[in-house]
Amino acid sequence: MDRLDNTIRPYAWGSPTAIPELLGLEPTGEPQAEMWMGAHPGAPSRTDRGTLVEVIDADPARELGEAAVAKFGPRLPFLLKILAAGAPLSLQVHPDLAQAKEGYEDEERRGIPVDAGHRNYKDANHKPELICALTEFDGLCGFREPARAAELLEALGVDSLKPYVDLLHAHPEEAALREVLTAILTADREEMAHTVTEAAAACARLGGDHAPYAAIAHHYPGDPGVIAAMLLNHVRLQPGEALFLGAGIPHAYLNGLGVEIMANSDNVLRCGLTPKHVDVPELLRIVRFEAADPGVLRPEASPDGEEVYETPIDEFRLSRYVLPEGAAPHDLTRSTPQILLCTAGSVRAGEHELRPGRSVFVPAGEKAEVSGTGTVFRATVIV
Repeated sequence: MDRLDNTIRPYAWGSPTAIPELLGLEPTGEPQAEMWMGAHPGAPSRTDRGTLVEVIDADPARELGEAAVAKFGPRLPFLLKILAAGAPLSLQVHPDLAQAKEGYEDEERRGIPVDAGHRNYKDANHKPELICALTEFDGLCGFREPARAAELLEALGVDSLKPYVDLLHAHPEEAALREVLTAILTADREEMAHTVTEAAAACARLGGDHAPYAAIAHHYPGDPGVIAAMLLNHVRLQPGEALFLGAGIPHAYLNGLGVEIMANSDNVLRCGLTPKHVDVPELLRIVRFEAADPGVLRPEASPDGEEVYETPIDEFRLSRYVLPEGAAPHDLTRSTPQILLCTAGSVRAGEHELRPGRSVFVPAGEKAEVSGTGTVFRATVIV
């Protein structure tokens, strides 16, 4: 197996302290938002054999296993991350596989450069994802019941929000949510900024269920995404709990440290809380306008001690082992590629000693035994 040397991405919303604390390093004072583990071409992990992209490209069948190559092609299908949100990320959705292929092919035909700021589809893949909390973790996930969203908006006492409240009460669920989100994103920017300022002051005054939106508005003053965010469920995960985010589900991470895994894609359509491009017509085509419980996941334990976060996705499978002191070694050998990540304690993986934040890549079929005292996350695929 290969020890991984991973890139940390300094996005502006990142916490300046959470990842350094996990790694046992001094903070630099700069935001450290994500640490990437995998073979994404934007920031592939490095090994003694070269980048993980180069390692896999040299012999995909050996590194990934023939079954994984047959199912997903000659590339690692997932990207594993440590994510540290010190401020809210953009409110966003991801397309399903058919939408991603269609959108990518359309933008290719129209000759839009893949790095253009107004391009929506960087590749032809979908981007389901799973976030597992390492600390208390706040996020937004999926639409609230329209009546509950109306109550939240009405309590603010902001006159310019009354038409949205009426719409949420007057229409069936899907139509209500669609019309209100459309109205928010297409409103006059200056008038909406004034509305957001009033709403933010009311949220700060009311506290309680409104408090998260006051915090969001503090980071994004005047952004229409603040009002759009109030249509969504606020979720607070405890360590070990997770959220699965499928296609079309609007979401945003607000604060906390977690392990994130996703299909290997860059396709994001933004709804707000960002200075970046918002393609409203395409966004409205992708969003699933249905209210739903966010569905907090807790791991399901197997007899061998593996705790699995079950999802409907084959491109990734995330699980963890919590190793008590004196526990017997666990044999994690599989016929699929794996990344093993230590998040607590001190764990031995093969010949490698792993402290928190350290990881290894295990080629398909290679013997993988872990021992020690701590927590190990295991990322692989289902074939």
